[in-house]
Amino acid sequence: MSSAERNYAGDSAATRIQRRRATLIDTALTTMAGKLWRTATVDSLCRAAKLNKRYFYESFPTLDALADAVVETIANELTAAAVGAYLPLLGEPVEAQARAAIAAVVDVLGDDPRKALVLLGGVPAAPATHDKRTAVITGLTAALIAHARTTHDVALEQDSLAATAPAFVIGGTVQAILSWATGDLAVDRDRLVDDITALWLILDQGAAELAGRRLAERDSAE
Repeated sequence: MSSAERNYAGDSAATRIQRRRATLIDTALTTMAGKLWRTATVDSLCRAAKLNKRYFYESFPTLDALADAVVETIANELTAAAVGAYLPLLGEPVEAQARAAIAAVVDVLGDDPRKALVLLGGVPAAPATHDKRTAVITGLTAALIAHARTTHDVALEQDSLAATAPAFVIGGTVQAILSWATGDLAVDRDRLVDDITALWLILDQGAAELAGRRLAERDSAE
């Protein structure tokens, strides 16, 4: 058996690597949320994580790679939470589905405000990390567009609101959750979830109705 395969204190080598990787991600998350990332170094992060410098490079080739891993970890956690809350409610009213997904996202970010600051753009980071955050938000918008197309008739899909409304909703939701997580929005968790859900449904229905009117007007003008 090779040294990489041996267990140490009951843990395999792979388990120890994953634990060290998780520690570095958590340390980087704290550093990024504290707006200290631009001055961070491999040495300073390893000291904060209480790890030998060589353990950094067993998981990450660069600081940018670690920053990307932080954002990706949060995004994966949010996706898993939202999907886990949403899927059991398929077939239920849209309001129940929306509220469950929003509540799951709010809980992940509310339980650890560092995640809201880093994922939602409340702190400066490297350009590559900004691109990763943008990709996450774009993915959420695309998912909302896809959902709208399954719950409304063809009128909304043919209108520009099919893209504009979800982008508007996601942007507003991001800002509301970020303000709440940082303490700038003085509402409790349940009210925040209720308010965001209500705004989603208001805009969703309003966009569908407006798209229908626009389509009818175009048809009558032809």
